[in-house]
Amino acid sequence: MSSVQPAEANTPRKYQLFIDGQWVDAESGKTFTTPNPATGENLAEVSEADKVDIDKAVSAARRAFEGKWSKISARDRGRILYKLSKLIEEHSSELAALETSDNGKPIKESTYVDLPQVAENFEYFAGWATKIEGETIPVPGQMLNYTLREPV
Repeated sequence: MSSVQPAEANTPRKYQLFIDGQWVDAESGKTFTTPNPATGENLAEVSEADKVDIDKAVSAARRAFEGKWSKISARDRGRILYKLSKLIEEHSSELAALETSDNGKPIKESTYVDLPQVAENFEYFAGWATKIEGETIPVPGQMLNYTLREPV
């Protein structure tokens, strides 16, 4: 019988914001700490985004969506999501330990409920990537109800 051990206490890590494909500090330079609720020890120092950082991230996301991502075929988008589901499965022990250290939930729940569900969700939506289409939906009365795919 094996057991999953909680993450070892390490020197707190520093996390930056990921904006436009780059790791960057918050424009303001502000950070916040996130404690392990079980021990009170500092797990990480995290860059604290504000409106300026959020506006940059939204702008970068819009450029990516309208640029390269929108040109990727539905089949390849599905493959990307499927690959992500497999990466989550491969690293589920590490991710579960991080989840438990950060929020205090039982490691068993993170390991056997949360992480498998996260991987399953990405795999599920990977399968839908090639099935998005407009559909006419029957409704009562003299009405027409349909879906129309439009860019966000």
